[in-house]
Amino acid sequence: MRLKRTVWLVIRYIFLIIVCFLSVFPIYFMFISVTNSSTDIAAGRLLPGMELFNNLKTLFNNSAFIVDFINSIKYAVMATIISVIVCSIAGYAFEIYHNKVKDLVMSILLLSVMVPVAATLIPLYTAFGKLNLLSKGIGFVLPFLSTAFLILLFRQSTRAFPLELVEAARIDGLGEVAIFIKIYVPVMRSTFATGVIVSFMNIWNDYLWALVCLQKKDSQTLPLLLSSVLDSYAIDYGQMMLIASFTTLPLAIIFFTLQKNFTQGITGAVKG
Repeated sequence: MRLKRTVWLVIRYIFLIIVCFLSVFPIYFMFISVTNSSTDIAAGRLLPGMELFNNLKTLFNNSAFIVDFINSIKYAVMATIISVIVCSIAGYAFEIYHNKVKDLVMSILLLSVMVPVAATLIPLYTAFGKLNLLSKGIGFVLPFLSTAFLILLFRQSTRAFPLELVEAARIDGLGEVAIFIKIYVPVMRSTFATGVIVSFMNIWNDYLWALVCLQKKDSQTLPLLLSSVLDSYAIDYGQMMLIASFTTLPLAIIFFTLQKNFTQGITGAVKG
């Protein structure tokens, strides 16, 4: 019996090691490839090379990369801040001022989650074209400023929020805005961290809406630059891997910085 358990334990560990390797290998290959030449990358070289500085020099000489990277940062930061503020207020209001009408509105919002993103591109393009918002930062970030998922996230987390704090604050004479800022936000910081990660990731990785909305070269983002490298006649794999790395790093930094809070926030935990 003990031998049988040992065999099954070894099999499980071997399986987990294989799965971990398959998960990590693409990331490893991407970061290793930035040090190799395009020829070596195409040949599948898995060891570090000596071409990192040459690849970086070529990339930074490309003015489109600098512009697109700045655009990506600018759009993502602006949309994340506004989105977290708007969705947190909405989620707070849906739960604290709960009634049947708000439940109906929330149900309608949740139905919007089932609508494919591609199905909204034509009406968005038509509406934003008439409003002269195409190829503008505000036009690109506007659809990300309020999402049903983030509103639901804050609403569900607010259900674990101690309402006694709100009642006590009202008795002490605090206004609703002060209650939200001074009491709700500090207590719900894990949920806010989750909202920051989700919102930043959504707009940073967006490709379809960026492709439709951002038609001018000076307004485009890194995913569009990466696709243009892939569509070129002669693909420079070193540049492609560098752009992919710069696209990945901000997400990785934000996630690992807020990882603990993200785990608590996604499960609806409230930390005092």
